[in-house]
Amino acid sequence: MNFILFITILLVLTTVVFGVVCTKRAVDGKKVKTFLGVNVLTFFGLLIGATIFMYGGVDASAAEMANEVVDAAMVSTGSGLGYLAAALSTGLACIGAGIAVGVTGSAALGAISENEKLLGKTLIYVGLAEGIAIYGLIISILIIGNL
Repeated sequence: MNFILFITILLVLTTVVFGVVCTKRAVDGKKVKTFLGVNVLTFFGLLIGATIFMYGGVDASAAEMANEVVDAAMVSTGSGLGYLAAALSTGLACIGAGIAVGVTGSAALGAISENEKLLGKTLIYVGLAEGIAIYGLIISILIIGNL
């Protein structure tokens, strides 16, 4: 566990330092994008791995030594991954909805500024983009309901 924490902190610090160095030296954009992409993917991979290992379950031997009763639901890794899946479905759906609303909202404002009669049609598209977040929330409710 300490190894994962050390690697994660190291990745965060190298990303910040590299960002400062690239800003001051004006490094080529393609190299920066590649490096930051690898850092972000590695960071989130380690973060998900650390979450699974940290919150996967309770050590039954430690609980028995403390004379505590271990609940079967706390020991299983499946419920922890279920909550993680519910959180990811809501979070990623909201991020996608935010991107979609940003794009469609700016296009709608541009269209309305040229022709005011398009207000009703553009609101429909923005509302459809907001529906993505609601779908993610519904999926997470269904996942939590099955745990």
